[in-house]
Amino acid sequence: MLLSKPERKGTMILKVEPVFQERIWGGRKLSTLFNYKIPDGNIGECWGISAHPNGMSYVLAGEYKGMSLAELWKNHRYLFGEYKNEEFPLLIKLLDAREDLSVQVHPNDDQAQRLEGEPYGKTECWYVVDAEPDAELILGHRAKTKSEFLERIEHGQWDDLLCRMPVKKGDFIYVPSGTIHAIGKGIVILETQQSSDTTYRVYDFDRVDATGNLRELHLEKALAVTNFPNEQVVIVPETIKVPDGTITTLVETNEFNVYHMNVQTGFNLSSLNRFRLISILKGNGQIDGVDVQQGDHLIVTAHHQSLSVVGTMEWITSDCIL
Repeated sequence: MLLSKPERKGTMILKVEPVFQERIWGGRKLSTLFNYKIPDGNIGECWGISAHPNGMSYVLAGEYKGMSLAELWKNHRYLFGEYKNEEFPLLIKLLDAREDLSVQVHPNDDQAQRLEGEPYGKTECWYVVDAEPDAELILGHRAKTKSEFLERIEHGQWDDLLCRMPVKKGDFIYVPSGTIHAIGKGIVILETQQSSDTTYRVYDFDRVDATGNLRELHLEKALAVTNFPNEQVVIVPETIKVPDGTITTLVETNEFNVYHMNVQTGFNLSSLNRFRLISILKGNGQIDGVDVQQGDHLIVTAHHQSLSVVGTMEWITSDCIL
């Protein structure tokens, strides 16, 4: 870890440029919901804050303009807190599912290191930004054993195997590594996840890609990392009222802490000895004198004083323990 200058006393709010990813299941709602100027095509993902090489964030303005998040983490660690991690730990996305995503599963840290040589597995969570009527997703399976799981796949018994659940705007879903899952069509989510792009597809509804080929499945690796039997983790968010706002604790885990906040002028964002990530879902205003608006993705550096807010906004914020 390199410290290129003495530890900064003040707070910095770094806006980063979103990276848009085309996906076979993507749509155009990221443009209509967030006023993004997205590329042509089926844009399924906005990587809002990322140090992953498959979608790197770069600072938009200020002292570190043009610098990648990976470079900031490597050479200016004092901005983030006293972390020992070699790689930046989190990745923030917005996903627009025009069609169903594939049924998939992700490894935990140990499995990712063993199977892929990657530093992080992928535990994730979803805040539902928008959902069409009757929208649903897949979360978990009904097989008691690996052999039962395989038998149901061989007989095409997907409806019996997979657990579906309805969702609506404002819902929150926690998806630990090892959990079979799929985001359903008509859903837009903000995803907070570990910094990983490792996905093992189990089933893809027999879809073909632009060249007419079935997309690759990864059943052997998926079986190696899936929980048997399914482990359902129930998360009950808790909301508290604070001066000029509300704070909802969505989840607090070893991988990340995630909160939903509704704020207005007068709200103070508490001090923290480590970085925060903020994605603004609605509204506009200022945080510590910096202009921000809907669709912005921000890195708030480690700070030791509360930050004042002007304006009315809704945002998702996350951090992770040192």
